[in-house]
Amino acid sequence: MVDGQQVSAWRPPVPGVVEVFHAHFTEHAYPMHVHDVWTLLIVDDGAIRYDLDRHRRGTPGDTVSLLPPQVPHNGSPATASGFRKRVLYLDLTQLDETFIGPAVDGPDLLDPLLRRRVAQLHTALAAPGDELEAQSRLALVRERLRTRLRPRLLPPGPRVPDRGVAHDLRELLDARLVRGVTLDEAATLLHAHPTHLVRAFGAAFGIAPHQYLTARRVERARRLLLDGQPPGHVAAAAGFYDQSHLARHFKRLVGTTPGRFVRPPAIRRGSSGASRPSCG
Repeated sequence: MVDGQQVSAWRPPVPGVVEVFHAHFTEHAYPMHVHDVWTLLIVDDGAIRYDLDRHRRGTPGDTVSLLPPQVPHNGSPATASGFRKRVLYLDLTQLDETFIGPAVDGPDLLDPLLRRRVAQLHTALAAPGDELEAQSRLALVRERLRTRLRPRLLPPGPRVPDRGVAHDLRELLDARLVRGVTLDEAATLLHAHPTHLVRAFGAAFGIAPHQYLTARRVERARRLLLDGQPPGHVAAAAGFYDQSHLARHFKRLVGTTPGRFVRPPAIRRGSSGASRPSCG
């Protein structure tokens, strides 16, 4: 425990799981940011309040929260004692883009069976050698999520070829993630006034262009750190000016420093009271 914070993060050898992240925070507040993957979250102690798509949300009781990719959100403790959470970051092979809308409409799922299965999956992911069990439990979690979200799906409408300058700017930021791009350069490339770009992006996505770019760079840094690369190399590879620049933004968005980020789970089996019953 350092400054009221404890973090474990690792990448298991299970396809579809980009990262496992366990954390206990007493005061840390996440600023608005985005992920390029799904965030599947359960809270074991305390509670989190957060904003998603300009709506106030929270994690009361035994809910399971599913935050979709590319949708800005923040997060802060909702109780004086902070919160203890377990997070799975899942790629788009587990849930494709069609489920983003339903997840935005209702990210907090009150589903005891789903919560139990997510907890069982975390326990399996923390036990080396139990990859087959983890894959089996992930399949059950994936199917349960799809079952819960599918009734909210709308029939596909006509495809809109031009999604506007805000989406064009997001694609440019994604393409120039490491190299970066100035606002004036983006305005020239997209044939738009710089102020209009900033306003259009904020109106479309609820986050400023620089916040989006920083969040995506931190996401890249997380992946590189989980690959075993040292923070000094990761800073440049993720588009940060130097290691200090990386550390400052990483701490704001992740709640810990790059040097303390990659740690295996402290307790391999039965962590946070999770049991290991048979698949179900």
